[in-house]
Amino acid sequence: MLELSDVLEAHERVRETSRHTPLERSHTYSAMTGADVHLKLETFQRTGAFKIRGATNRIATLSESQKEVGVVTASAGNHAQGVALAATRVGVDSTIVMPEHAPNSKVEATRSYGAEVVLAGTDYAEAAERAHEIEREEGRTYVHAFDDEMVMAGQGTIGLEILEDCPDVETVVVPIGGGGLISGVATAVKERNPDARVIGVQAEGASSAASSLEKGERVTIDGVHTIADGIATRSIGERTFEHIREHVDEVVTVSDPEIAVATVYLLERSKTLVEGAGAVPLAALLFDKFAYEDDETIVPVLSGGNIDLNTLTNVIVRGLVETGRYLKIRTVLSDQPGALARLLEIFTAHRANIYAIHHDRTSRDVEMSDTEVEIDLEMRGPDHVEEFLVDLREAGYEVDVLV
Repeated sequence: MLELSDVLEAHERVRETSRHTPLERSHTYSAMTGADVHLKLETFQRTGAFKIRGATNRIATLSESQKEVGVVTASAGNHAQGVALAATRVGVDSTIVMPEHAPNSKVEATRSYGAEVVLAGTDYAEAAERAHEIEREEGRTYVHAFDDEMVMAGQGTIGLEILEDCPDVETVVVPIGGGGLISGVATAVKERNPDARVIGVQAEGASSAASSLEKGERVTIDGVHTIADGIATRSIGERTFEHIREHVDEVVTVSDPEIAVATVYLLERSKTLVEGAGAVPLAALLFDKFAYEDDETIVPVLSGGNIDLNTLTNVIVRGLVETGRYLKIRTVLSDQPGALARLLEIFTAHRANIYAIHHDRTSRDVEMSDTEVEIDLEMRGPDHVEEFLVDLREAGYEVDVLV
């Protein structure tokens, strides 16, 4: 089992490559939750995520012969960049296998750090199969994304920094994909402060850790479906499972809409861009996925900020929809002069701002004497949306809410 001494040794190895990232108290989330919330901003880490820590520690422990042959790994993106940079810094050749649908921004960033990128498989598990083939074919050392104690130890340096910057921490909230991050952080936190809680968070569509703990054995799920691609794994590791059972107090899950809301809040209120995996700890806190006391000192670990811009667009829209800030509706009007103006009078009364409007006389779904209208609106919250829809329907309009 990983021990605190391993994390302390890792801290010495990674200090020149990784950054001691900020830990900032959030007045916003403290006010929203009643807790004393401090954000651990791994979004400011080199490569934009925590993975550089574990990758650096693992590569530093390679033998000289292993360094000469090179390394290979599989990753959805952040581990890829961490291994690429850590290997290049010490002159080690690296090959990274990424899923075929990995965000292009992460693929190009990995190449920019000096790695050869191979795209294979639909998810992490299939990419890992190809990476192990390359390991056997070329004799490279496989650097596991999470199920490796030296990788876990490197990630655990986050726990040391949290304890240094916030000695009174009572709860640390950590995302779980394969489990390497939480294994390292929990080891550091629990061995230094046994009274502190460590809460793990997964996406509902990739909840292998929660299922494994419930059944008492590792569970591999059939597929993953989540916007949090950085934690989209079918199963946690063998080693990480044992560490999670030993050190983690509770594992909870959050939905994609909840992740989207947390992402929007962080962007708008904290001016902080996170990827889905980085938003899940705050989502768990905001949506009361675990119990906590008033004024409890809680540190959500925002693990990374490498989000694809196309994904970000969708996440923002979904977040705005969930918070009642964006509404798209469809209704049918009589195809007569003034019909649209009468509809817009209701919009004006509610101060609903129009983003876009599509007026279609040719739709097969309406009578030839009618016209279909789709309208995108900026709204001010759930109550505003509800009042607006009630007034439209009371005025005789049949309204379909599209998003």
